Amino acid sequence: MTTLNQTPLYNLHLELGARMVPFAGYQMPVHYRKGTLHEHRHCRNYAGFFDISHMGQYLILGDSAASELEKLTPSDITGLAPYQQRYTVLTNDNGGIIDDIVATRLTSGLMVIVNAACKDKDFEHFKVHLTDRCHFKELNDQALFALQGPAAIAVMQKFSTTAAGLSFMHACEAEIHDVKCTISRSGYTGEDGFEISVASEQAERLARLLLAQETVEAVGLGARDSLRLEAGLCLFGHELDETITPVEAGLRWLIKKGHTTFPGAGRILAQLRQGTEKSRVGLLVESKIPVREGCIITDETGDAIGHVTSGGFSPSLGRPIAMAMLHNPAPDTGSALYARVRDHQVPVTLTELPFIPHRYKR
Repeated sequence: MTTLNQTPLYNLHLELGARMVPFAGYQMPVHYRKGTLHEHRHCRNYAGFFDISHMGQYLILGDSAASELEKLTPSDITGLAPYQQRYTVLTNDNGGIIDDIVATRLTSGLMVIVNAACKDKDFEHFKVHLTDRCHFKELNDQALFALQGPAAIAVMQKFSTTAAGLSFMHACEAEIHDVKCTISRSGYTGEDGFEISVASEQAERLARLLLAQETVEAVGLGARDSLRLEAGLCLFGHELDETITPVEAGLRWLIKKGHTTFPGAGRILAQLRQGTEKSRVGLLVESKIPVREGCIITDETGDAIGHVTSGGFSPSLGRPIAMAMLHNPAPDTGSALYARVRDHQVPVTLTELPFIPHRYKR
């Protein structure tokens, strides 16, 4: 049996009544005592605290750090201002997505956050492709939290006016009660909020301080997924994988104009010019029957035109929703389609993403 890792907040999760499950090699909270539905709604209305310390944190240091990383992504990394962030993807030679990442420009180089399940392969990818013009360092002694929701800004204003003054996808160095942090205004829920990188030895102290605020409650992986689904945000292994290009995933906006030397550029740039064979869409489920990953989507004649990549119940809309990859030309928004769920043909309606508006602080 493989021994599961624990984040620095493992004992705190147990104290808070978390149901722990294996996830990406870690024991992680899927929900707490009040359940996923409550946690989802609390984040949408107040502020949710998420332990995301299972994710990978790296530094790429040196004057050439930005140009080195830009060679591995379709995005503009060299154009980042100090403490500006960029959401991007690492691509393979066929244009598929190795992982989606967030890069933050620091005075000494870049800080990079990667997905937990991709940490090992990302580390090997960086080791192979980054040259000696920069220095690569794992941050194994750092924890990572997210504070998300409309009340997050009021909480942050109590502790750091500098962090509270950030705009979306910008970061700063700050101290919260003498605890040094790197804080960014970003997140994975569609809500305004912050992500906080802190030394593991200070993690529980800072977590307890944030959770002591009246509007803040702990949120597990269950609500984290339903929140990101409502926000129409991609999840690696679902809307993103090594066979799906950023254009097919609906991420063409992250591609830097004139950038032609990243892995898979030939295929990706051809798709920008000529279109793709498939594309990501949203589906409103016209039934109480959930439509899950892998369900086949058919048109009104019964022909298969794609498959569901993520699906579940939307607490904000009070109905099931899903995202899917459909063959192009995809039907128009508002088209009536069907999802095969066992012996049922469940009616669905093609809709624009996101399902609920983002509330980022631009």
